[in-house]
Amino acid sequence: QVQLVESGGGLVQSGGSLRLACVASGSSFSINDMGWYRQAPGKQRDRVALITTVGTTTYADSVKGRVTISRDNAKNTVYLEMNSLKPEDTAIYYCKVIITMRGRDFQYWGQGTQVTVSS
Repeated sequence: QVQLVESGGGLVQSGGSLRLACVASGSSFSINDMGWYRQAPGKQRDRVALITTVGTTTYADSVKGRVTISRDNAKNTVYLEMNSLKPEDTAIYYCKVIITMRGRDFQYWGQGTQVTVSS
């Protein structure tokens, strides 16, 4: 079974920065698209950023210009660098990875990491 381990969340003040990481481990597999999502209390889960196999990136309008998604294929890891954080960025952040195993695609979710931005 593939496992996703997230790290990097925490408490920061408005204007601060964080770098989230999500590493995939398990049996033989190849990683396709990777993305970050977030869900604030009482809100729906929204996509923050997406990065494809070839490195094409997509960002939500609410974070564009303040965050950067990147990947290290050798480490099976996706990162989300967040700068100029705002209180409205407070949420649980989840990574999602599309993985190919034995010729079939599967999606895996991380357990989530809390990001809290204080005023």
